[in-house]
Amino acid sequence: MAVDVYHEGERAAQRRSGLLDQGGFSARAIQHAIPAVARDFLARQVMLVLGATDAEGRVWATLLSGPPGFLRAEDDTTLAVAALPAPGDPLRSRLGEPAPVGMLAIEASSRRRMRMNGRSTPVAGGLRVALEQVYANCPKYIQKREPHPEQAAPGEPVTSSALSPDQRELLSRADTFFVATADRDGDADASHRGGNPGFVQVLSDTTLRWPDYVGNAMFNTLGNLEVNPAAGLLFQDWATGTTLQLTGTARTDWGPAAAGSLPGAQRVVDFTVSAVVEIPSASRLRWSAPAFSRFNPPLPTAS
Repeated sequence: MAVDVYHEGERAAQRRSGLLDQGGFSARAIQHAIPAVARDFLARQVMLVLGATDAEGRVWATLLSGPPGFLRAEDDTTLAVAALPAPGDPLRSRLGEPAPVGMLAIEASSRRRMRMNGRSTPVAGGLRVALEQVYANCPKYIQKREPHPEQAAPGEPVTSSALSPDQRELLSRADTFFVATADRDGDADASHRGGNPGFVQVLSDTTLRWPDYVGNAMFNTLGNLEVNPAAGLLFQDWATGTTLQLTGTARTDWGPAAAGSLPGAQRVVDFTVSAVVEIPSASRLRWSAPAFSRFNPPLPTAS
């Protein structure tokens, strides 16, 4: 049956949400090979989000970028990535050896995205990933942006165990972030979250909360959190290329009270920060101002 592509945590999340049947239907989209149309899509991309677990068991999400062609399907089940994380990135050394990875190729200009999970091995100047799962996701909650590259070297990483006031301000106005998780075996996943600016609530210098909106009922992220609370978040300053990477733990609040306070929320996720890495100009990409998705729910009204 198609539902066999899910592990125990994903099935548990589908049951808790009452969407087990819909999750089984969505499982039909998960393939083991890259479709022909997806090869063309990958060849056009300039950005890839990658999630993995470091040597200490912490989960991180990182951003890889390059000119069109830096992603290339070598065959139906192998993706070549001609890029590495910036110096000082918490996954740079980890990707110097074989690792399970979750990846998301996202084209903001067309609101298209494609998820890929597999096993990476290092090659000169990049990675080669043997793919195990390949599937497209719907365009919901993706803000439309146009990229343009700039030649700027990454700055020195700034590390801490809590968010600074400037970092908190960046997160409080974010309309997009990426989340990496992993199952019990360390098999990783990378996913997108989007909403109107302010949909991420910064509750303290170590605590975030965000609403979980209606999706495809696969529950890859929340399913991983059911069996492994480790998670990594990636935010970026779209105007400067600066990235902000957070690692810590996440917990899903399935109760109606928390979700009921946030328009459009089906449930709520609370994230506790344990480490922060900020890298100025980590990405060579700069982006236009966003056109917000029509699917973004409104923010709570002030009382």
